[in-house]
Amino acid sequence: MQGLLSIEMAEQVYYVDENDQPTGDVREKLAAHGLDTKLHAAFSCYIFNDKGQFLVTQRAHSKKVWPSVWTNSVCGHPAPAENREDAVRRRAKYELGMELQDLQLVVPDYRYKTPPYNGIIENEYCPVFVAIVKTESQLNPDEVEDYKWVDWQWYVNNLSNDPKDYSVFAEKAPKELDETMPHWSWWCKDQLQYLQQSKSFEDFISNKQQKGVVRSEK
Repeated sequence: MQGLLSIEMAEQVYYVDENDQPTGDVREKLAAHGLDTKLHAAFSCYIFNDKGQFLVTQRAHSKKVWPSVWTNSVCGHPAPAENREDAVRRRAKYELGMELQDLQLVVPDYRYKTPPYNGIIENEYCPVFVAIVKTESQLNPDEVEDYKWVDWQWYVNNLSNDPKDYSVFAEKAPKELDETMPHWSWWCKDQLQYLQQSKSFEDFISNKQQKGVVRSEK
């Protein structure tokens, strides 16, 4: 873990154009994020277990970008010259202590740009993956505050019922949050729209349902 920690502390991001092609520019991760964040490479992954439950995580209170919000399983940035599949596996191991199986790309061309939060805007070309895991998590407290295994439909319902006024959310510190404010990340709510339109994701869910792996809440 110490070796991985050193790698993560020195993490760099690389910038891309509108077609996800590297521009050749690289910058340290924290320095790359501000009010004028340039488009850079990222990834997002949705992890299911062999009971058919989906892993949601709460970002650590100490995170610089969107602390304390609940979101999907794991997100991150590929290093320069690192493919995204390797980056997803690396980050899942670093944040969650998990070895992933059946890693699949389901939304290849997703990109997003968030409203500002604490003076930071996320601006990412962020393909979306799904994966299966058969082990429990071992959280890295620097990255993840808490986690839950939930039914997929529970997740969909919670995101649908979550307030959307992120301009207000951005003005309050995490300790000031109340029940009228969003608890889920902006990007997981945005990604849900694309997942629900993805034939690859639909096939993934359908295949797991047929095998009794992914359950739906009635």
